[in-house]
Amino acid sequence: MSTLLTGIGELTTNDPELGTVRDAAVVWEDEQVGWVGPAAAAPEADERVDVGGRAALPGWVDSHTHLVFDGDRTSEFAARMAGQPYSAGGIATTVTATRSATDERLAANLRALVAEAMRGGTTCLETKTGYGLTVSDETRSARIAAEVVDEVTFLGAHLVPAERSAESYVESVCGEMLDAVRTNVSWVDVFCETGAFDESQAARVLRAGQRHGLGTRVHGNQLGYGPGVQLAVRSGAASVDHCTYLSDGDVDALAGSDTVATLLPACDLSTKQPLAPARRLLDSGAAVALASNANPGSSYTTSMDFCVATAVLQMGMSVTEAVWAATVGGARALRRHDVGVVRPGARADIQVLSAPSATHLAYRVGVPLARRVWRAGREAVTVS
Repeated sequence: MSTLLTGIGELTTNDPELGTVRDAAVVWEDEQVGWVGPAAAAPEADERVDVGGRAALPGWVDSHTHLVFDGDRTSEFAARMAGQPYSAGGIATTVTATRSATDERLAANLRALVAEAMRGGTTCLETKTGYGLTVSDETRSARIAAEVVDEVTFLGAHLVPAERSAESYVESVCGEMLDAVRTNVSWVDVFCETGAFDESQAARVLRAGQRHGLGTRVHGNQLGYGPGVQLAVRSGAASVDHCTYLSDGDVDALAGSDTVATLLPACDLSTKQPLAPARRLLDSGAAVALASNANPGSSYTTSMDFCVATAVLQMGMSVTEAVWAATVGGARALRRHDVGVVRPGARADIQVLSAPSATHLAYRVGVPLARRVWRAGREAVTVS
């Protein structure tokens, strides 16, 4: 079955050769884009969809979320808004609730949040374990996630649980826990931060993941200056996420590497941290991604529109840079080439906006703009 999407007023392809196409059309067959170009030159297809001059762009690639959880942290959020500082320790509250939840409850919550993200234009999504912190709980989190999302990351090294010593827990993460989750994950991550895991412990976790053939990611430099960025670059990690506090050396290291700096503006705002230095990173030549960090404690949103608008309005990014970071940037952070772009051979992930241009994502801040969304060639969202 082939589909012709036509009447596109402005098509952001993110392809360097195709660029932005006016009066555009896209043809896909089954799950894959087959043709992109001017609407007047479009080939015939089995199905024709005219979007009436609206803007279209790739679906968002959200490369950092924590969606396998139960429980509520409203009181913690309210306390932060009243002046209490954020610390990594709040994760333990979610761990307690998640351990007590049934598989069915965790899966239902995950599916609801993924559907919510899809309604906002997200068509490729990563999520992490990390709210179980036992072999059995991390294993079921990975299994549940693998049934729903595109990319699953093992984050056993999220926090040392209260009942374990740091040394014995790191040994478990690198050994029995990693062995148990391996079949359902593609990545290993570690929270390298004061209150979580130090540089030596984090390095052990990354090496263990690499021995199992997993890609690596790092939570780093969120709460203060620290070793996370340098460790990520040295280890060849696909991304280092947060990057709120960066030294000149950190920026230079990222600029000289393939490690993507994934910025999480909704989290920065929710935790009352400074916004990450997007402009410094872009001007240095570093690759930048934007992601939601959707989780119940520090960033309870799946809205990539909000992240893009914040990046434009408060972080010094242009609309083009922010859209790129929320699509191609996320794809690079996941080492994927089939998403985040609209070009022949890519997965047919496309969102059509209730607007004539992508600029409206920041211009009409706070307004949900995704009108129609296709994922892998199937229409997932239609707003009447």
